[in-house]
Amino acid sequence: MPLTPNITTDLCSQAYSEIIDVRSPAEFAEDHLPGAVNLPVLDNQERAHVGTLYKQVSAFAARKQGAALVAHNLSRHLSHHFADKPKAYHPLIYCWRGGQRSQSMALVLTQVGWQTTLLDGGYKTYRAYVREQLNQLPYRFSYRMVCGLTGTAKTEILERLSRQDAQILQLEALANHRGSLLGAERNRQPSQKQFESDVLSVLQTFDPYRPVWVEAESSKIGERFVPQALWLQMKQAPCIEIQVPMAARVKWLLTHYAHFTLKPDLLKEKLHLLRRSYSKAQFQAWHQLIDEGAWSELVRSLLEKHYDPAYRRSMNRQYSNIQQTIQLQDLSSTSLETVVQSLATTRDVAITGK
Repeated sequence: MPLTPNITTDLCSQAYSEIIDVRSPAEFAEDHLPGAVNLPVLDNQERAHVGTLYKQVSAFAARKQGAALVAHNLSRHLSHHFADKPKAYHPLIYCWRGGQRSQSMALVLTQVGWQTTLLDGGYKTYRAYVREQLNQLPYRFSYRMVCGLTGTAKTEILERLSRQDAQILQLEALANHRGSLLGAERNRQPSQKQFESDVLSVLQTFDPYRPVWVEAESSKIGERFVPQALWLQMKQAPCIEIQVPMAARVKWLLTHYAHFTLKPDLLKEKLHLLRRSYSKAQFQAWHQLIDEGAWSELVRSLLEKHYDPAYRRSMNRQYSNIQQTIQLQDLSSTSLETVVQSLATTRDVAITGK
């Protein structure tokens, strides 16, 4: 018989050769256990078809058709994915609730001779575990916020800190969004559930006796919400503010958002999202700068009229604990490295009361 693990154990540990998600590709895409591979016993269309039979015909007809489809898919997985697995292979298998889909694969693999483990309660148990952990784990850490107006290289500073072995929580990277009107990346954002799973996975790697560096974000990054307990800790954490002259910020943004200069129509479409906040005359002025290719003037105008006022309102409302201000004359590699070396000296300060 398949074994059943305790959800409180590390599901990503070396206890298992592999974690297998047998749900449909659509279910897997929404969220899954870290490191899991998707070997569906029913694909998206097959799952929908069996569900329709269950509702419109009978449970017996659905099970009969479902069994034939599952058998076909398991045969394919055995011939391909499992073909070279050794006798000591030991996978953890799960589906939505730990029901027939995962049990069908576990039964076949067990009959072959492999030891298998079923996740009791399936993905729903894991999802409850994620929610519980995200309500508790963020309170174990002490956070250092890096704040500053748009274009002050906050993300770059965090990346350089990471190379100095500091603990970095890159929420924008996990959300696949730069956190602003023009911040959507080329790939779509993960689902809210997947975002939360990824945040938890990173937090679980951190040492609670060393600070965690985070960029000062709002509670929502694109369409994804920062977990509530983490957000509360971020708002209370000490902030280090980076200040940079306007000209240096404009230059930095033109370098890091250069793709918009190649697609002016896309840029106009993005700016259209601000139509309720600014006058028609202002939009005409921005569109004219785009048409003329006056990119420096456009960026400066957007910073002065939209980004900077919005950021200051957000900071006054959400991050009031500014304990240090660092002024840079430019964002050269030398200047950024000087900042990083200064901040890195605090990375191993012991945290008491955690």
